[in-house]
Amino acid sequence: MPHAPQTRIPATYMRGGTSKGVFFRLQDLPEAAQVPGAARDALLLRVIGSPDPYGKQIDGMGGATSSTSKTVILSKSSRPDHDVDYLFGQVSIDKPFVDWSGNCGNLSAAVGPFAIANGLVDAARVPKDGIAVVRIWQSNIGKTIVAHVPVTNGAVQETGDFDLDGVTFSAAEIQVEFMNPSDEGEDGSGGSMFPTGNLVDELDVPGLGTIKVTMINAGIPTIFVNADSVGYTGTELQDVINNDAKALAMFEDIRAHGALRMGLIKRVEDATTRQHTPKVAFVAKPAGYVSSSGKRVEANDIDVLVRALSMGKLHHAMMGTAAVAIGTAAAIPGTLVNLAAGGSARNVVRFGHPSGTLRVGAEARQVDGQWTVTKAIMSRSARVLMEGWVRVPA
Repeated sequence: MPHAPQTRIPATYMRGGTSKGVFFRLQDLPEAAQVPGAARDALLLRVIGSPDPYGKQIDGMGGATSSTSKTVILSKSSRPDHDVDYLFGQVSIDKPFVDWSGNCGNLSAAVGPFAIANGLVDAARVPKDGIAVVRIWQSNIGKTIVAHVPVTNGAVQETGDFDLDGVTFSAAEIQVEFMNPSDEGEDGSGGSMFPTGNLVDELDVPGLGTIKVTMINAGIPTIFVNADSVGYTGTELQDVINNDAKALAMFEDIRAHGALRMGLIKRVEDATTRQHTPKVAFVAKPAGYVSSSGKRVEANDIDVLVRALSMGKLHHAMMGTAAVAIGTAAAIPGTLVNLAAGGSARNVVRFGHPSGTLRVGAEARQVDGQWTVTKAIMSRSARVLMEGWVRVPA
């Protein structure tokens, strides 16, 4: 019997921060996949190699972790004062769905470079040498991101001496600004920074009991718990958590009940189809530890310890959007993150994660009794790993 050939689709495989993903221009996708829906989801699942009951994504571009099971669709923006529209899809590894509920802060660093290299930014806005300011509309959550991309001789500069813990090699530094990360997006996402109105809540979790949590909408909806309330120190590396099925189940229970309390889902069971958001993280006061690379992190190198889970597993470093949440919560006196960091007001925090440390700034202020953040800033790097075509069976 005759066999249909594979479909070839122009694509770029990029690293952004501590994540990797497959990037597409909207116009290059098959017509049926240029609009949201089942055809688009099916295409991206097949590109990444999901769902895979083996959990390896061998027959696709995914890397079998939440950090490497990602897709990005970009197009020239029709919105005023923006250069590019950025849509992010977190592809489930073992289940047949793509989660469109949030952003990827790490891959946000790669959006500007891709947009410049692929003609999505007007040439007049790109200097021959210097910094190109790329104005990004984050379509998932209805927010603006501003990327400061280094340019040399009219092309994106990818090499440099900027080191990012969680990434083996140095690269050029890209500063990323997440504008008004705590405000409600135009799509209705986000809402109040503290959805319950409290900086700290008591959350009932069956099998665990009542624990204190800070639930925040900033960068990405995130639930923070104290490490000692769940039996940890905050210095743990990936294997301690990810090789413990009971621990993963506990954190998923916290995430599900927190999501319900935040108003993100209507039933606890709905959390299974919303894996990307909210995130759950545990925090602790500074302590020394050895990172996953063997590098020693001293207590006086950091302000607070944070470990965060993404797509059901402890992240090897830190999600960029969760870093926004960390920076925001650290800036607001009384949150669990702020208290673990010493309890004083601050606009910059340096936190320890499994791969090392990260510094993030946030400008928080209180208006009419409500906290708001005008922007959060961090440095990342990005690099093209491969470009050409992905091939997808019909």
